[in-house]
Amino acid sequence: MYKVLIIDDEEPLREAITILGDWQGLGVEQVLEAKNGNEGLAMLRQHKIDLAIVDMKMPELNGSELLQIVEQDYPDLLTIVISGYNDFEYTRQAIRSKVVDYLLKPVNRIDLNAALSKAIDVLEAKRKKQSEFINNNITLNMSLPKLKEKMYISIIERSFKNQSNEAFLPLIGADTSGNHFVAGVLRVLNLEKVRRDRFHEDRDLLHFAVTNVINEISDGQFQAFSFLSPKGEREYIAIFTMKGGYGEDAAFRAFYHMKKVASTLKELFGIIVAGGLGQPYGDVLDIAKSYDTAKMSLDSIDLLKLQGSIVANSAEPVPSKDNPSLTSRMPLIRNALESGNINHAKSILGEFTKKWRNSEGFSIGEADRTVQEFIILLNDIALELNVSPERLRSSEDKGLRGLGTGSDFSSFDQFEALLIEILDSYSSEIGRSLAGDRPSVLGNIKAYIDNHYFENIKISMFTDKYFLSREYLMKLFKGQYGYGIHEYVQKVRMDKAKDLLNDSSLKIQDISEMLGYKDKNYFSKAFRNYYECSPSEYRVLLGEGEK
Repeated sequence: MYKVLIIDDEEPLREAITILGDWQGLGVEQVLEAKNGNEGLAMLRQHKIDLAIVDMKMPELNGSELLQIVEQDYPDLLTIVISGYNDFEYTRQAIRSKVVDYLLKPVNRIDLNAALSKAIDVLEAKRKKQSEFINNNITLNMSLPKLKEKMYISIIERSFKNQSNEAFLPLIGADTSGNHFVAGVLRVLNLEKVRRDRFHEDRDLLHFAVTNVINEISDGQFQAFSFLSPKGEREYIAIFTMKGGYGEDAAFRAFYHMKKVASTLKELFGIIVAGGLGQPYGDVLDIAKSYDTAKMSLDSIDLLKLQGSIVANSAEPVPSKDNPSLTSRMPLIRNALESGNINHAKSILGEFTKKWRNSEGFSIGEADRTVQEFIILLNDIALELNVSPERLRSSEDKGLRGLGTGSDFSSFDQFEALLIEILDSYSSEIGRSLAGDRPSVLGNIKAYIDNHYFENIKISMFTDKYFLSREYLMKLFKGQYGYGIHEYVQKVRMDKAKDLLNDSSLKIQDISEMLGYKDKNYFSKAFRNYYECSPSEYRVLLGEGEK
């Protein structure tokens, strides 16, 4: 999946590109927007952008200057440029910067998607080449590690049988007396961000990298073997085995190595982890007990105090605090969602999370349970409000990814943001199920535009009034009338412009003001982009038609 950034100072053009692009068909996951060149550079620093669509004519930092910076600082970034006719200087810069394609205004669907398809083909070719090496490594010697992983998992799940696995006991050091075993659990707190920014969404490559870092710290006497936890893709289980010595030494070395792993993962890949260690045992079957303690240590880490990577080795369970449950606030959240007031629902949620923030402690385990509880409660509300079960099934099958939200949180602020994302996702589904009442809202918006086309109309005017998200409202309006809101404003203005130009007594400056444009030149540019001729040329054509 890819990320595209549109950099253009004209909102109608940005919206047109957003609507015309076949994003899903091309495998584009997210389309971001920047209002000018400086904002575009900031977003390039913040996000891993695969393709940028750049308007050449912008205030402050124009497209030509932006391309020169991109060429130096982001050499792997692909670009498509947009410009008007006769901009030869911009064309030369585009050629020097080796852009994928050059589009002329007004942008049409066929040319845009042809350029996008060309860019995606280039990205696919690059990605295929980069993944060939690691795919070969993952395949190599797969059977032996998989066997060890199954044995350890069966021990942790307490289903391991010594007799049936006797021939394989040497693989895990269970055939030699005097060995000590310690289990650790490592949780990647920013997994989705790292997978997206550093591993190009390649899950296998990320898992390969993490387990390699854990396993490569081994030496002759002290060894580590790690694998992905069957309970979730962001947790890894590490089994440390020390030959001979004392249990206390095994515990010390395991803790030291877990700290080293956390530091190495942060240094190499920007991965932030939280880890928990269990107690050492001499019997291989007691790895199950060590794992239970390790998981408890991890879950007990205080999210309110979490700053960066951390490894905990507390052997004693931390008593659970009597933190309040969200259940009591769900009726209020339900009423807000049913009325379409997502801002009020967020306010209720915010008041509640504030109590957790001000409590004596809020653990990672409590945060995990809260997320799952919140999803279940919102799922029940959605079903009560007649949301189709099929629309909710994807979230049951794929977890948070099925909701279209991430699951990363390495601080309480990020945990709170995740709850808001989940709420937004369910709000959208509930809004769709209640869409039977929306035609009247859309009719009111259309009527307002028809009567106030000369004003500075912003989508936020309607989102605030009707408590609808910007994206949801744009989709509803487009589906009802075949135009985006900005497109429709432009259409009404241009239709009215033709009528006014028929009156030869009106000056073009007067018509520009009557339509709500800043000045005559801006109006003339908009008219040309829409009709491919200037207002003056249109009047000439009118005169010829009358003859």
